Amino acid sequence: MNKLLASACALLFSAALAFPGTALSQTDPGVRGGPINGQPGATQSSPLPLASVNANAPTGILEFFDNGLGRFQEQEVVSGGTNNGLGPRFNLNSCSGCHAQPAVGGSGPANNPEFQVITQAIASGSTNTLPSFITAHGPTVEVRFPFFTNSNGSPNKNAPNGGVEDIFTVSGRADAGNCSLQQPNFQQAQQNNNLIFRTPTPTFGAGLIENIDESTLLANQQAQAANNFGIGGAFNRNGNDGTIARFGWKAQNKSLLLFAAEAYNVEMGITNEIFSQERPLPQEEQGAGLPASCLNLSGHGYPEDATNFTVASNSDQAAQNAQVPSDIVLFAEFMRLLAPPVPSTNAPGGAQSISNGFALFKEIGCSTCHTPAIRSTQPSNITASLGNVTVKAYSDFEIHHMGSGLADNVSQGGAGGDQFRTAPLWGLGQRIFFLHDGRTTNLLGAIADHRSNGSEATQVAENFASLSAGQQQEVLNFLRSL
Repeated sequence: MNKLLASACALLFSAALAFPGTALSQTDPGVRGGPINGQPGATQSSPLPLASVNANAPTGILEFFDNGLGRFQEQEVVSGGTNNGLGPRFNLNSCSGCHAQPAVGGSGPANNPEFQVITQAIASGSTNTLPSFITAHGPTVEVRFPFFTNSNGSPNKNAPNGGVEDIFTVSGRADAGNCSLQQPNFQQAQQNNNLIFRTPTPTFGAGLIENIDESTLLANQQAQAANNFGIGGAFNRNGNDGTIARFGWKAQNKSLLLFAAEAYNVEMGITNEIFSQERPLPQEEQGAGLPASCLNLSGHGYPEDATNFTVASNSDQAAQNAQVPSDIVLFAEFMRLLAPPVPSTNAPGGAQSISNGFALFKEIGCSTCHTPAIRSTQPSNITASLGNVTVKAYSDFEIHHMGSGLADNVSQGGAGGDQFRTAPLWGLGQRIFFLHDGRTTNLLGAIADHRSNGSEATQVAENFASLSAGQQQEVLNFLRSL
């Protein structure tokens, strides 16, 4: 059993001890089936856009969504193909590989694409080895080292790191030339407890989140300030203009375009019009950077993803227009125009159980952070469905201290080592892995882990523990209905 699965088992055992009788009496109903996000007509490979986009308003916007969806699913190569630029270090070769559950744009799937991609690559000559934490059916993860290391490999607690340590390199691939790079020493980091994980965040309804104005978020914060649950909270603010950032596990990214550009550069090693230089690992960045043999592998110069100034003539003007923007712009448009999740009204447990669970969810304090509805988005200059909409994301988009049990000792923007954005709960019913590192697939374990030394959610988690067995089941049914 690998360490990640072992920790998940230990967590569930601790949940049974922390919530007496809970683990034996109540059960997580599990991943909810049915149409993708409750929307008839959607499929795993073709999620639905916003209503106005589906109606093609304004004219031509549907082509931008479809084009973005297609690019989101493309598999990148290093050189010699259509989608050049992968590497020299990367975590996966497509956006949709990580964002696949329950449909393109979602969270990590049951069959780990990192395991599939790298085992195939190793079989074809790649020099990579498979880290022990990458398993066939475990969570899709991004890896970080909280601290730089001393000469003996031990973590230097006076030298914070926190940067992404890409899992794989392109070395040994037929399309990678003479680039030769070593993978990070994950085994040493694991032995020294200097290893943390992040899982993919779902992007359904992301355009609505992006379009909430500052005053609405601030008003919600003020409305929750007088709670009796020991919950505070703050906003992670963009370092450029001081406004509220809202994407990522620590709300470190301000906009979907920035979110897309960073992921393209960090997760796939593809330079673009926002991040236009190759990215070394944090330790390499402090030294000589990447070797010359690993630069400009595509042979096209930088940035590898750029505006398509020359587009082949197309009789369909709208489709031709959608071909002009760079990949990151179309990634952002796809996420921006992707319809939000739709909850179930009767599954699991029936309508009355779900209604009772929602009432209890509010009563015990969960809704203090997981705000059920924020009213409403600012008027949109993009498409009608983004403007004047109530955002039922179940989040306040603030960062909160989650205590020693969840702390990853990584700071991003104004978020410290134990602070995380309130994860939006819409779509929760169809997710597989929970919490920032995917440590559990069981909602009981996730709730239990909200309680630890220094966590703002401790009182709320204890309130859940004090509910009767039947009441706890109704809360679980409600959560899985989302």
